[in-house]
Amino acid sequence: MRFVGLVKQVFDPAEIKPQNQGPGLNLDGVPKILNPFDEFVIEECLQWKEKLGGEVTIISMGDESANEILRTALAMGVDKVNLVKDSFGGDGDTIERSKVLAKAIEKNGGADLIIAGKLALGGDTAHIGPMVASQLGIPVLTYVSKVIELSENKIVVERLLEGGKEVVSSTLPCVITVVKDINKPRYPSLIAIRKASKVAIPTITREDLGLNPPASSTVKLIKVTPPPPRPAGEILIGSTEEVVSKLLDKLFEQKVF
Repeated sequence: MRFVGLVKQVFDPAEIKPQNQGPGLNLDGVPKILNPFDEFVIEECLQWKEKLGGEVTIISMGDESANEILRTALAMGVDKVNLVKDSFGGDGDTIERSKVLAKAIEKNGGADLIIAGKLALGGDTAHIGPMVASQLGIPVLTYVSKVIELSENKIVVERLLEGGKEVVSSTLPCVITVVKDINKPRYPSLIAIRKASKVAIPTITREDLGLNPPASSTVKLIKVTPPPPRPAGEILIGSTEEVVSKLLDKLFEQKVF
């Protein structure tokens, strides 16, 4: 089977300080890391290759600094990696990014199963998986916490939802987006890391994919602001019965019930 994982390099959220925020984020000097959800993408691809055989290709879109996360994927044991060098529209234009990624998947020979993280930190849109599926005209299953069954033409998964879990199935080819519950990523060996550090990363450009830059981006970033401070809590004083009564009154006032 052919497995394709979509991964992304993101700015380390732990290093984005309040002074970095304003009309736009000042990200000078902020280090980049593999999107936290995407290490689970790589691991899931590898586990199913080990069970069923086949080939794992990991694709990332960005500049040459993304070679670092692709080398991490190689060190973990994937067969191929590709860097798609295209930055039109920035991270916000998920429509354009999904078009380019879908073409890159096709250029690599397509896939039986495409795996992406549920979202990427920064934009937090959760658009790319479903949009790539739409571009390719194939089904998508989101928020997957477990792949129960996978064969040549069928996949059965467990989805993690706010109200519980559900089991659904789809034909292949298919896109799934995964959550952190799905597996425990392996650690690459030191020898594998050293070997991967010497590999030349293949790149794909928009021109290689036969795509012309669109006239304009469909998305424009207006402003970035930190979330408002959390309001101070309130302590209810009295007997247990009095406190419960006051609490229920407040919950009803705020229409929690």
